[in-house]
Amino acid sequence: MREYLTQRLPYFFMATVVIALDRGTKAMVEASLSPWGSVSIIPGFFDLTYVRNPGGVFGIFKGLDAEWRGILFTVVPVAAILMIGAYAWKIPAGRRLTQGSLALILGGAVGNLIDRFRYGHVIDFLDFYWRDYHWPAFNVADSAICVGVAVLMFETLFTGEGVAPVEATGHRAGGDSP
Repeated sequence: MREYLTQRLPYFFMATVVIALDRGTKAMVEASLSPWGSVSIIPGFFDLTYVRNPGGVFGIFKGLDAEWRGILFTVVPVAAILMIGAYAWKIPAGRRLTQGSLALILGGAVGNLIDRFRYGHVIDFLDFYWRDYHWPAFNVADSAICVGVAVLMFETLFTGEGVAPVEATGHRAGGDSP
């Protein structure tokens, strides 16, 4: 059991780093900008803009009734965190892409959930735009979730891994060999 835990420490560390980066960058934004305040970093392309996002990733569901939004953005992330943790526990530590992508998703989910519990909204600040096109503001946690999902999808689609956990026999659930 000790070896099993030790093999997973890098992924736990990775999730912890995502949470720390997310918390640290949000704290800097809170200390430096007033809500809705903005600083141009690359004129015409990128600003740091302090946004209080009551919705989900990239502002989805922000128009949902506050009570339902609170339930949705508390219960779903908690359930997702528990499922991701359980799935990561079942996947062999040697499946680095799967474990790494799950660590990114887990760290991002926890980072944004901390905001939900603390403020009732998420702090977003990375604000990219070009001419009339404006991408919704996001944060480090959102980035980690998106990168984690993209890597997991890539692995699943192009390597065939990342779908079913490998059983103790070394074979994939369903009878396929690894």
